Amino acid sequence: MEVTGHMPAQDAPRTRSASIWDVARVAGVSQQTVSRVINGKARVSETTRARVLQVIAELGYRPNRLAQALAGGPVRSVTVLTSDTALYGAAATLRGMEEAARTAGFSVGISVLERDSGQADIALRLNRPGEAVMVIAFDDAGVRALRALPADVPVTAAVERRPDDGPDDPWQIWLDDRAAAAHATRYLLSLGHQTVHYVAIPSSTSALPQRTQGWQDALRAAGRPLPEPLPGGWSPRSGYLAVRSLLADRSVTAILCGNDDLALGVMRAAREAGRDIPGDLSVVGFDDSPPSAYLNPALTTVRLDFEGLGRACFGLLNRRLDPQNAAAVPAWSEPELIVRESSGPAPA
Repeated sequence: MEVTGHMPAQDAPRTRSASIWDVARVAGVSQQTVSRVINGKARVSETTRARVLQVIAELGYRPNRLAQALAGGPVRSVTVLTSDTALYGAAATLRGMEEAARTAGFSVGISVLERDSGQADIALRLNRPGEAVMVIAFDDAGVRALRALPADVPVTAAVERRPDDGPDDPWQIWLDDRAAAAHATRYLLSLGHQTVHYVAIPSSTSALPQRTQGWQDALRAAGRPLPEPLPGGWSPRSGYLAVRSLLADRSVTAILCGNDDLALGVMRAAREAGRDIPGDLSVVGFDDSPPSAYLNPALTTVRLDFEGLGRACFGLLNRRLDPQNAAAVPAWSEPELIVRESSGPAPA
């Protein structure tokens, strides 16, 4: 008997996701080696690890965590606590943390802190009791969250500063803002400026911020006048408001800013005050956020490796979770002064 009718249309071909076998083939290593790299194991040379990570990025490979669970392996996760995901320093640190964690096969959750988050609220933000946590503690909210975490929580943190008293915490890392601010201040003094004014960012503790201390260190060491720091916030507007009256004083020829956003506001206020940058006013920022190179004039600033700090923070956490097998904690770059167009010799 003849049967007639329409044959079902074939599905359009689908693009197959890259597998661990694809990564191994392209990288020229075994599947077990790829697995060790994904899981952050130490028994892989740095050259091989770098090649495998490059292939993973090129192929867009993502570890199958469901398959890991079905095979009896751990489905690992980490929660990042941060009060801000918009400011450049916090956002870049978060990007480094997430990149390193996902490469090692961890799922990453991000929990944005409220300014008044208490201990009970912090505990509720964790998916499971004792789950691993990373904290971006560049401000007061982050510091409070770090202190509020239960004792059984494995945690590492990127902090603004090393402890003021007592030994360093082995599970906290930081950038040397103090030395970087001192270097930037000495650079401005070397251009012939009699002193350097400073627009400060808020501190994460009751102590002076590291950048403020570094600025003071350099002026004191040079025997130069030490102006009062101008309190700023984090935004261009706060920088703009902080210096409007100061710029009427033509003896003010150099201003160091606690971040690049503050410097943007200072430059706007300087233009309105008829000040020429860098002809009669030098402005230096901090962080080297992406727009700083494209301002007019391009901003001289201190480059900080926030992404490297974030990757190291995860490496430290992985070492805490699996000290026998985790890879070495990656290093981050030292702060670097990037000289552009907004700084120059003091006016005659």
